[in-house]
Amino acid sequence: MLRPRRRGIASVNAEVRDGIVPAGGSLAKTQDVGPPESSANYRLVALIIASALFMEFVDATVLATALPTMARDFGVRPQEMSVALTSYLLALAIFIPASGVLADRFGSRTVFRTAIALFVAGSLACGQSPTLELIVVSRFVQGIGGAMMIPVGRLVLLRSVAKRDMVNAMSWLLVPALIGPILGPPLGGFIVTYLDWRWIFYINLPMGALGFWLVGRYIANIREDEPARFDTLGFILSGLSLGCLLFGFEMVSRPGEGALAAVLVAIGVVAGVFYIRHARGRSGAILDLALLKDETFRLAVIAGSITRITQGAQPFLLPLMMQVGLGFSAARSGTITVATAIGSLAMKGLAQRVLRRFGFRRALICNGVIATAGYAICGFFGPSWPVWAMFGVLTVSGFFMSFQFTAYNTIAYAGVDKKHMSSATAFYSTFQQLMLSLGICVAAMALHLAMLAKGHSTPALGDFSAAFWVVTAVSLTATWWNLRFAPDAGAEISGHAEDEADGPEEKRSAA
Repeated sequence: MLRPRRRGIASVNAEVRDGIVPAGGSLAKTQDVGPPESSANYRLVALIIASALFMEFVDATVLATALPTMARDFGVRPQEMSVALTSYLLALAIFIPASGVLADRFGSRTVFRTAIALFVAGSLACGQSPTLELIVVSRFVQGIGGAMMIPVGRLVLLRSVAKRDMVNAMSWLLVPALIGPILGPPLGGFIVTYLDWRWIFYINLPMGALGFWLVGRYIANIREDEPARFDTLGFILSGLSLGCLLFGFEMVSRPGEGALAAVLVAIGVVAGVFYIRHARGRSGAILDLALLKDETFRLAVIAGSITRITQGAQPFLLPLMMQVGLGFSAARSGTITVATAIGSLAMKGLAQRVLRRFGFRRALICNGVIATAGYAICGFFGPSWPVWAMFGVLTVSGFFMSFQFTAYNTIAYAGVDKKHMSSATAFYSTFQQLMLSLGICVAAMALHLAMLAKGHSTPALGDFSAAFWVVTAVSLTATWWNLRFAPDAGAEISGHAEDEADGPEEKRSAA
């Protein structure tokens, strides 16, 4: 692909601000990611969308803390509870691709409110489930609702924000949502220790009702005049591929399920090949492969996906390690694992300044190594570690990993135009959730293999250490992809290159 002739960054930024030229990138053929000026209430819109994310994150983090107790009630081994997390993320991976088309056709407000209603209905069903099989089905219903909330909410926000405000808007979107992980672990520990784990799901009911009302009152029902035709065959093939791959990987960690796992993985690969043949060169495909022609979007998807292996594994491995490996109570485990969310929250105010100072490429390379190494240290946790030291490691790890995903989530759309924004958010969110699911699968598989190697019937502390090191080693390979970002990638968003371009001029003026 031929690159266009490069102009001065400062002049490009000025033109983008005035709405004269589109963003750079192979898909930028109609207009920029957002409007020339951000809407006056984009912070309010971000906070409302964050209320839905708050509900999702509370649910996920509270559930992770309760897994050992739920396993005991259901009469299964703790590591087998990974299917309760995977089924939810599986629904996200299958149904997120349809979110953009549905929002364009029926309107973002309608789809968003329907998603909240499904999530609440699934929560109620989870609370009433007497067996692991039924809670897996109920979590899948929850996931269908969650599949619509995240990408549609992100789409609404991106259409309300100019490029120069994108990092700030993403921070507004994520800060309230991060309160969920802060409250989740101690809340989960309290519920499991002093109440019944079913209240984990019942607390979603009032939060869902509030979100349903806020969306109806303050979010516009944005829709396209000529929405793309729904790609039914593509939806079936992509869902079959993603579903079989995820459950195939999950089955690998279960004794005696190796043959079934191999069949599922094989079906997933074949369906994926057929989908690629179906979608190649096709306009309106459910997952638009043409988006990958944009180099910045492609690299953000690949590097971000690999890094999410660690992020997906962490909420599964850490509570189990604390409770099963170290013998902590659920309440004590929750007060320690909350540290990652505190670190994430502390980072949000610094993201814009760091990106302006170093740019996306350098920040992603250096920060990615530090963030991954932080979670690798968790593999050294043991009885001799004081609680404050564990808390400190997790706080620092959460800080750096949160920055990494803020950067990925922002730079991904630097070269995507308005026409392709719905499909881009659906595509990116699909792989985001797919890799979080895969992170759980990889962690469960690594834990199971470590147990087999040492002849353990239940996971020991050393087995958890091995699993942590496997998932962090995988995520560390994202560094190679971060190195391939252009030095000025996302310059219009971060302002980094603009500052460098203004520097010599300021020096000449001073002289």
